Amino acid sequence: MDDFPQGFKERYAELLGDEAEAFFATFKQPVQKGFRINPLKANQTLYDTQTTQAVAWGNWGRFGRVKGHSVDHTTGLIYSQEPSAQLVGEIAHPQPDEKVLDLAAAPGGKTTHLASFMNQKGLLVSNEIFKKRAQILSENVERFGAKNVLVTNHAPAELVPKFAGYFDRIVLDAPCSGEGMFRKDPDAMQYWDVDYPSRCAKLQREILVEALKMLKSGGELIYSTCTFAPEEDEQIIAWLLDSYPELELMPIDKPKGVDDGRPEWADGNPELVKTARLFPHHLDGEGHFIAHLRLKEADAVAKKAPEVVKTNLTDSQKEIWQTFADETLQRPLMGTLITFGDQLYLVPTDTPSLKGLRVLRAGLNLGTFKKNRFEPNLALAEQPEMFKHVYPLDDQQWAQYVHGETFFVDSDIQQVKGWYLLTINGNGTGFGKLVDGQMKNFYPKGLRFMPK
Repeated sequence: MDDFPQGFKERYAELLGDEAEAFFATFKQPVQKGFRINPLKANQTLYDTQTTQAVAWGNWGRFGRVKGHSVDHTTGLIYSQEPSAQLVGEIAHPQPDEKVLDLAAAPGGKTTHLASFMNQKGLLVSNEIFKKRAQILSENVERFGAKNVLVTNHAPAELVPKFAGYFDRIVLDAPCSGEGMFRKDPDAMQYWDVDYPSRCAKLQREILVEALKMLKSGGELIYSTCTFAPEEDEQIIAWLLDSYPELELMPIDKPKGVDDGRPEWADGNPELVKTARLFPHHLDGEGHFIAHLRLKEADAVAKKAPEVVKTNLTDSQKEIWQTFADETLQRPLMGTLITFGDQLYLVPTDTPSLKGLRVLRAGLNLGTFKKNRFEPNLALAEQPEMFKHVYPLDDQQWAQYVHGETFFVDSDIQQVKGWYLLTINGNGTGFGKLVDGQMKNFYPKGLRFMPK
């Protein structure tokens, strides 16, 4: 790749000096693909994805390419994420029971990584300002099987009245000039000009002002970009430290190949070496920048506890759900039941009221109320042990199922009618309903495909 935007090569030749030749050479090298294994699944052994080398940071990252219609992908066992980007979630490393905000979350790489650490506990608000991208985010959260995620669709400032001083941890993978993705996505270069990083930095400062209003005393902010531009990286952190004396920069434990931030590219503040830079000529991955900050403990002003969400089910809906649960589940589900239209959700206990929020996904989508019946949709989130009736699919049956076909089952279960969790490789893939020895297909019509 030699067709860099005008001014890009000159800029980084000057900034990188002796490193520039090696840096530019990486743009002609193959893109490093990666994915993570999902620890929320009952079985974490890969089924039809090639076993590959581990990414140096974290327990779940692997180098390799994800096949979209594979068993591993459709059951949510793997999530495609570029290797360098995986370091952000590792640094954030939220704890179960925390309240966490992923502020610019689409398409879902950071959110699913954060959810992996939280292990279905606490609350993760995953926000995306653009509606179509928020819908993709919601779909990816569902496939991953995360039950404690609210997917919202707001500008950052719109969230502040609901969540002022609320979050233990905020992750902002900021909208940026995308220079670190030029090799992966050459089309990103068409948006770049020499002033683009400065325009992006203005937006980043505006978002950070709102983000900090939602961080509680002692809370942590993880800021990242996929660009090399100092204006969006070290200079943003220098601005934060100057503007908010109550913030402190936390050191990052840097794996081999991850560089210190470069104080000389900002105001010379030696603290900036605590930030992390990922350069493609130093490791197998694309360009990234990460900073980890903490809001120092302060005398907290007593705040009124936010109003929590309350169930809105009708008596009829409660009865229909309870009948389904008694017939299908081994034990009750913990949380608050709420409906959006005909969709039933289970949100974590003590979730704030959703009034005034544009919510695309409220925790776990349990399923759909039909006329006097209920159709489930929790196969990707709950463990097989939660269900009274489980039917493991073989490869042929799985291919029939994802294509939308019905099939006959083994004779030893033909007398046990009703809903079955269908599994493959020990993980849920969807629901079927057994009627007269035949498994009726309830795989979502919009997801059906013909396996190759």
